[in-house]
Amino acid sequence: MMDWTDRHCRYFLRLISARALLYTEMVTAPAVIHGSREKLIGFDPAEQPVALQLGGSNPDELAAAARIGEDFGYAEINLNVGCPSNRVQSGRFGACLMAEPELVASCVAGMRKAVGVPVTVKCRIGIDDQDSEQALERFISTIAQAECETFIVHARKAWLEGLSPKQNRDLPPLDYDRVYRLKQAHPELEICINGGIETLEETEAHLAHVDGVMMGRAAYHNPYLMAEVDARIYGEDFVAPTREEVLENYADYAERHLSTGTRLHHLIRHILGLYHGQPRARAYRRYLTEEAANHDAGISVLHTALEQVQGSHHPHTVAAE
Repeated sequence: MMDWTDRHCRYFLRLISARALLYTEMVTAPAVIHGSREKLIGFDPAEQPVALQLGGSNPDELAAAARIGEDFGYAEINLNVGCPSNRVQSGRFGACLMAEPELVASCVAGMRKAVGVPVTVKCRIGIDDQDSEQALERFISTIAQAECETFIVHARKAWLEGLSPKQNRDLPPLDYDRVYRLKQAHPELEICINGGIETLEETEAHLAHVDGVMMGRAAYHNPYLMAEVDARIYGEDFVAPTREEVLENYADYAERHLSTGTRLHHLIRHILGLYHGQPRARAYRRYLTEEAANHDAGISVLHTALEQVQGSHHPHTVAAE
């Protein structure tokens, strides 16, 4: 998610789940080629497995950016043709490319030739008036001919005319059944579903019909739900760390980045949901938000927050949200 899943967010989520595949923010191919690569796509090896999500519509640029991503060590290169943001439409990438399946196929083919890691595509079930199962079938089949085997399908059509990106998160209604039917029509492809999935119970229900589930905002706002992923979804004998252990480990990571000049705010904003639904969650968020805003805020802010939550288990003095 743009402006959300940066390297600090991914490192934090990896402390909770060892197996979940993490994705970067969408980065444009020209930015990867010409920009500050370490700043844009640098990551900690501890984040693995992690996929680089690219945006663009020029096959040569995407191939070059994919090659750079592979050299950086990414486990997968994903082409995003599902984002409805005005910023991406003006640059001819994102969801508007669903109207040009042949161009997307050409982009994927170029990327496939450039790298040895998997190249995947994230898309919608349709855009604007292009809202038939036949249009989705043509799109998927065309890109599959470019040797793309994995599609992450957001089960909501994108309205590029008349709705804002924010409205596109809720309108029009989700159509999970359409994604299920797509999988039934293409058993040879790996079809993953995305959109509005908030719990592991919902995840397990979807996995009866498709190959994988992508979670976005739910995992960001309530990150500790990832603590059960390794055991429930991957079937591993895994004891999840406690919230306090996650916070302690993240404090060590944050301290390293503070020493290189990173502002505390950029490190703190991703962990505000760690105590979602828990006693004193609101006080935890408020303390971190207010203290991290100070220009000279340092690692002591995180240590104090940890002390507060560790000492908060007193039933007569706390209230659950």
